[in-house]
Amino acid sequence: MIDKIVRTMAEAMAGIKDGSTVLIGGFGAVGQPDALIEGLIEQGAKDLVCVANNAGTGHTGLARLMELGRVRKIICSFPRSAGSVVFEELYRQGKIELEIVPQGTLAERMRAAGAGVPAFYTPTGVGTLLAQGKEVREIDGRQYVLERALKGDVALIEAWEADRWGNLTYRASGRNFNPVMAMAADLTIAQAMHIRELGEIDPNHVVTPGIFVKRVIHVDRGPDWA
Repeated sequence: MIDKIVRTMAEAMAGIKDGSTVLIGGFGAVGQPDALIEGLIEQGAKDLVCVANNAGTGHTGLARLMELGRVRKIICSFPRSAGSVVFEELYRQGKIELEIVPQGTLAERMRAAGAGVPAFYTPTGVGTLLAQGKEVREIDGRQYVLERALKGDVALIEAWEADRWGNLTYRASGRNFNPVMAMAADLTIAQAMHIRELGEIDPNHVVTPGIFVKRVIHVDRGPDWA
């Protein structure tokens, strides 16, 4: 019987290795797998390359992971924000690497990885510092830069509903980077607000099929999120 539901956070985080590339879902705080990030902090993996929309805020979640010295490199679209105090301090001290990727390009690089596409051309970034060192080609009179697929060893994502096969749905803006990240990693771990019986989720509502998901853990955020 297929059952991808795990009962403990330790079981959810098992096997994540030092040096892993970790894709972290969410757009800011929306759809961010906070419980899984805390689980990764507890698990202890280090020398990580983290891929996210931004570089964390305050001193919790991704920012806390960086503050503990566990992140070697961050790949994101928005490294600076009102609360990115940890990243900015680490970057000034030369203690963390940064790769800035335009948001649409970031999403497409991961989508390409999930689809088995090794690279693609995009006009975004042509003529800027972001294109330095990359192949640029003219197609139909327009310049395009070659971007390579971005694959993760691990993806940490948040879903609204899940069943024991790992089929996932998302709620409103929680459907941001989560679906493409789920497809782009060898090990996808989802925290889900609701666990449904097999067959309760309308197949037409499934956004991430269970074939992409290895583990699911129930994380109930309380009545305000019901």
